[in-house]
Amino acid sequence: MGKLGQNRVGTKMEIEEGWEIVEKEISKLINLLEGVPDESPRYDLIYSAIYNMCQGKLVDDNNPYDAYKELYTRYKGVYNKYLNSKVLPSILNKHDDDDVFMLQELVKRWATHKVMVTKLVRYFNYMDRHYTSLIGLPSLKDVGFDCFRKIVYEKMKVNVKDVVIALVNIEREGNEIDWRLVKDVVDIFVEIGNGKLDCYVNDLETAVLTDLVDYYTGKGFDEITPIECLQMEKDRVSHYLHPSSKEKLFPKEAQVLPERTEHGHRKKIRFSQWVHEKNMLLSQQGHDKIM
Repeated sequence: MGKLGQNRVGTKMEIEEGWEIVEKEISKLINLLEGVPDESPRYDLIYSAIYNMCQGKLVDDNNPYDAYKELYTRYKGVYNKYLNSKVLPSILNKHDDDDVFMLQELVKRWATHKVMVTKLVRYFNYMDRHYTSLIGLPSLKDVGFDCFRKIVYEKMKVNVKDVVIALVNIEREGNEIDWRLVKDVVDIFVEIGNGKLDCYVNDLETAVLTDLVDYYTGKGFDEITPIECLQMEKDRVSHYLHPSSKEKLFPKEAQVLPERTEHGHRKKIRFSQWVHEKNMLLSQQGHDKIM
């Protein structure tokens, strides 16, 4: 009887035997994600193999999670191999050609990766229910996102941030850009945190807001009023950035500092000075600074 015939739920299976079945079906998924014609992976075969492997022991009969641990490692290895061999090289090749092409490829690859994570989490669902959740390990979804972050995101984030800022400045000069592409890229910085905004804030938002100040204080706008600047940036922030960024520029609790008046006349102040004073006000009120 062949391996597929033996792969019935409830039949204990050695890791190497079962993983051969799992790996074959995952390769079908990867081919389809890469646009290579192939059969659809069989969820029933993968699930049964994983269940059967988890019923056995690898080394220590006293350790009920021995097989789970090995499969958890191999699950992570699927992402590592795919991201290093297919995804990262593809993005880097586009970067050599054109920065916009690089952003487009990154957006495409992130969307594909999320599909892959969704599929694999479903295939390996038994492990999430009976292993990761019980002993406090990162969930299978978290593992999938973390692999992309470490292998692709960490490698590309500086270049991507620089390109995003350059495109925003091109638009500030009155030229058209693909703002939907910029928004999709910004969404990667948000989503890669898997519910947390640390990556977005530290790797993109701070630099974008700092560049905003540099732009208006270094290109002939040194005497622009804060009101005029924020009005020009309001739509841009709404189009590109996370809503939390808009709140930092337009907080409800800390209203825009009024423009100074002298003898009843409006007096323009340096935008950089306004940022400094606004940060002081936000700090006093217990809010995060603009930058």
